[in-house]
Amino acid sequence: MHSDFSRCLSLLRQEKGVSQRSAAKDLGISQALLSHYENGVREPGLAFVSRACDYYNVSADFLLGRTLTKDGSTIISPEELYDYSNEKDNVLHGSIVATLNKKLLANSISVLFDLLGKTGCKGAIKAAADYLSTSVYTLFRYLYRADGTQNEDFFAIPPAQFAAGLPQTDQIFAQCSYVESLAEHKKAKKSFPAMDHDALAANYPGTYQSLLQVIHNTGSRIGAGAEHRKTLK
Repeated sequence: MHSDFSRCLSLLRQEKGVSQRSAAKDLGISQALLSHYENGVREPGLAFVSRACDYYNVSADFLLGRTLTKDGSTIISPEELYDYSNEKDNVLHGSIVATLNKKLLANSISVLFDLLGKTGCKGAIKAAADYLSTSVYTLFRYLYRADGTQNEDFFAIPPAQFAAGLPQTDQIFAQCSYVESLAEHKKAKKSFPAMDHDALAANYPGTYQSLLQVIHNTGSRIGAGAEHRKTLK
């Protein structure tokens, strides 16, 4: 069973505001067994999954990490997803998929930078901006040069250096700077904003859903890729 299940099971109990002992009693199992389920040590049977869905009033798809909406529905159009930007009703020409992904990423980035802003860690903020800017630069340039007819004098980095991976090198340096800046912030005993599920859901009632979906989708994609690479060995 996917690790999303154990994480979701624990978060739902915390959201409900009940202790592990109380929840275990209501669900008809021992506290030790519930702890195993919540920590991914053991996998429950379908009977327990059904009871847990009724107890927390969620769908099985939500409990199993297959959807981010508790009733089991999925986001099927950009209009259903909260948009933090000023382009709330602006659907990108020609593609609903492009609009949906634009909103997911724009909302997620807004949460990230708001949290970074609350730390006041200028080094981390700059490094995050550098890292993401290079991502945009790289993807746009690949699109720009895809048909082979565009003049790349528009860009400061020569084509040979771009093709050799200079932007990726820049991202590695930005990532290092980001991690180092946050470590220095912690060493100086400066504060970090609350980032538990309840705090994020309360502080970012619309955009946090997008961040959750990006984290879920990305984790699943990377995890699937890792499993695939194992099978090739």
